[in-house]
Amino acid sequence: MPARKKTRRQQQQGRSRQRDTQEQPKAQQQQQQEEPAPAYRVEHSELYGRYLVANRALPAGEQLIREQPLAIGPCVSCEPVCLGCYQPVQLGPEQCRCKGCGWPLCAADCRGLGQSSGHSREECELYGRRRAQAAELLKESTSPDAVRDLYELVLIVRILLMRKHQPEKYAKVRLMESHTEQRRENLTLWQHYEKKVVQRLLHDWQLAQELSGLEPAEMHEICGILDVNCFEIGQRGGKARTLYPSAFLLAHDCRPNTSHTDDPLDYSIILRTSRSVREQETLTLSYAYTLQGTLKRRTFIQGGKLFWCQCQRCADPRELGSDCSDLVCKICRTGSIRATEPLKQEADWACDRCAHRIESVQVERLLDHINEDLESIDVHDIPALENFLIRYREVLRPNHYLLLSAKYSLCQIYGRVEGYLLPELSPQDIERKERYCREFLAVVDILEPGLTRLRGLIMYELHAPIMVLAQLGMQSGRMSRQEFQRRIKEVVRLLKESAHILQLEPPGSSEHEMGRAAADALAKINAQL
Repeated sequence: MPARKKTRRQQQQGRSRQRDTQEQPKAQQQQQQEEPAPAYRVEHSELYGRYLVANRALPAGEQLIREQPLAIGPCVSCEPVCLGCYQPVQLGPEQCRCKGCGWPLCAADCRGLGQSSGHSREECELYGRRRAQAAELLKESTSPDAVRDLYELVLIVRILLMRKHQPEKYAKVRLMESHTEQRRENLTLWQHYEKKVVQRLLHDWQLAQELSGLEPAEMHEICGILDVNCFEIGQRGGKARTLYPSAFLLAHDCRPNTSHTDDPLDYSIILRTSRSVREQETLTLSYAYTLQGTLKRRTFIQGGKLFWCQCQRCADPRELGSDCSDLVCKICRTGSIRATEPLKQEADWACDRCAHRIESVQVERLLDHINEDLESIDVHDIPALENFLIRYREVLRPNHYLLLSAKYSLCQIYGRVEGYLLPELSPQDIERKERYCREFLAVVDILEPGLTRLRGLIMYELHAPIMVLAQLGMQSGRMSRQEFQRRIKEVVRLLKESAHILQLEPPGSSEHEMGRAAADALAKINAQL
């Protein structure tokens, strides 16, 4: 049967539909060009579980995630803090306390009172019914361990309260990995949580009366989720640990391609690329402190996150050329002692110049001893820190992480503490500050390259001694005009990069204020050039 002929109206409608279908892809293409593809996607592997991968090439400094915490509370090993804002508090009788439950607060009008991110009404009512088991134990005479155990409970209790009052949030927390079976095999870890958390909350606090159906297994799972997925945050003296909805999905690397900070106002995490990232590259952050050697860093990660890191830095005896774990060989004095097999904690350490070897247990004991010595020094005590560097320069190589830690403190306090303010410093002290800053920056450029907070801070510290020494050199006639100009150009470069990095930090943070100071100093120099 022949097809019926289309009317003029039908022909016009057909042409209109054809134009629409031809124009629609163009509009979609234009929209795709205007709106870049999402920065990342979630993938899964046997090694990482769920993890994030760059969905496209990402420039340094691109913001990937900004999100408020699902749960927040005091750190495990912290000193006593306010339950509303996590600022330090005392346990003496003069300290402000919550009228409802008796826990120490920074002030009666703390901004965190009644807030889900602080001391909520539900939490206050629960603690109020258990004053004898909680707040009344927080006294000056209470041992530090007992105080720590009580503060460790706070975030766990807050998450368990979500079970009743915020079930949607609680469900999101339960989706996170807990590694419960692996944790059960670690007898020390498991017994700690069984005794200090599970039994205490179920029997001493009788929490099952508040939360029907609460079982020990569920509580152990929450403890595991916190160990595996928590972030430690803090601004201006406050310290807290948090769970975030998606930031926990980033994989670990000891030389990561992202950096993160937190907003002092709402505790949001802000995560950015710290360097350029290739399409399909895994997005990573570090679960450990950068300035820590491989032996201790891997132990720390395994203890908290329950895996042995095998990243490129951990696998390299020289830690990517930073040599930040090297010891001085006490036999030949010219060689450096390093791990023979860094991915085996029990492997010997050996000299690269002679046959001398040391067992890893001996190395660990030595590092613990030196670290205890460093921890005993007041971070504002310049003579004591300088003496520490002298005492261990025949034991540790110049880039060793323990020496770098002391040098970092000196970088920050030279020019800032009484008796060592910048106008009071001798040229030798100023030169010393410059040297420490340069040595520290050289290592950070290897281990935390790009737009990282640590680089921004040390660059800001470095610009001052360079500037002062350049001015002194010109005034005394010991520096040529050409050398002076070269040094001023370096100051400009340092301030420019420091201002760029630190002003990425959230307003209200001390780093952001330092970034503004760097920008102001740069503007003044440019006005004089």
